[in-house]
Amino acid sequence: MTDDENGGMSIGFRSTNGGVSVHLDPGEVSILRSLATQILGLIEPGSTGDDPLERALGIGSPAPPSDPVLARLFPPAYGDDEEASGEFRRYTEATLRDAKRADATTLLETLAPGELELTVPQGQAWLRTINDVRLALGVRLEVTEEVHEEVAEMSEDDPRYPAYVTYDWLTYLQDTLVRALW
Repeated sequence: MTDDENGGMSIGFRSTNGGVSVHLDPGEVSILRSLATQILGLIEPGSTGDDPLERALGIGSPAPPSDPVLARLFPPAYGDDEEASGEFRRYTEATLRDAKRADATTLLETLAPGELELTVPQGQAWLRTINDVRLALGVRLEVTEEVHEEVAEMSEDDPRYPAYVTYDWLTYLQDTLVRALW
């Protein structure tokens, strides 16, 4: 299928000998750049306590994030045990934030219009970042399992339509990237 047959949208990721490839048009690059940059802005480096040892080890607060998007990106490790989840968060969230920022930076550094060739590690970083973007957008849009039916029935004049179509496109990219990597 060509881009024209696919409504101008990317035909997704394909496996290559050394990783994966995708063809992105300038509009798609602009959308991905904007969304990954927003994720970078949202996932600031983790904060630590005043204790020098805590700072050196990246030990942070056990409190869950108050922002619903951050709560989705950094969910409790033990759903029904707040104390255990808090301890887990305290020792891991700063490192998890750093990893998410590194992944988004990889996407931004390798993103360009045209045919992109990504190594497996770069493709995996893209996959994690696209997943984070989808999770963040899904929270903001209050996406449910019926999202595809909602988009199919939604008028193009609906002010939410571009955001839902973007979410759907990200789902497609994620799916093709998973298939190309594995």
